[in-house]
Amino acid sequence: MSDVFRQLVLASNNAGKLKELQAMLGEHIEVLPQSRFISEEAEETGLSFVENAILKARHAARASGLPALADDSGLAVDALGGAPGIYSARYADGQGDAANNAKLLDALRDVPDEQRGARFICALALVRHAEDPVPIICEGSWEGRI
Repeated sequence: MSDVFRQLVLASNNAGKLKELQAMLGEHIEVLPQSRFISEEAEETGLSFVENAILKARHAARASGLPALADDSGLAVDALGGAPGIYSARYADGQGDAANNAKLLDALRDVPDEQRGARFICALALVRHAEDPVPIICEGSWEGRI
């Protein structure tokens, strides 16, 4: 497969992410939603943000036969030993962002402000095909306090 491609599957069903990525890539690469090829999302069985991003990218590439880009992200809170980490989206048993936030604040209720260091971590993985032996990986973090 050539290193140049004209279509890319975004391994997400988030319309906002799709729009943002298409705006960044312009007219040179058409960004397609994962939902065009498969309805179920990948099972996130990885032990890190990078592993989960790779799993999601491979899942979308396998379903579509096209290169795929995926992300995995979440919060790592020092006082909670890095939790919720890769479980950020499911921290409150799948009850949504408001419940996740409430559970996190409850877990930190007795933690002094100066010990509430945390970071938002995001990993991106691009695979050229489902069995790509060398995915392109980017990971970044944003330090802060809860």
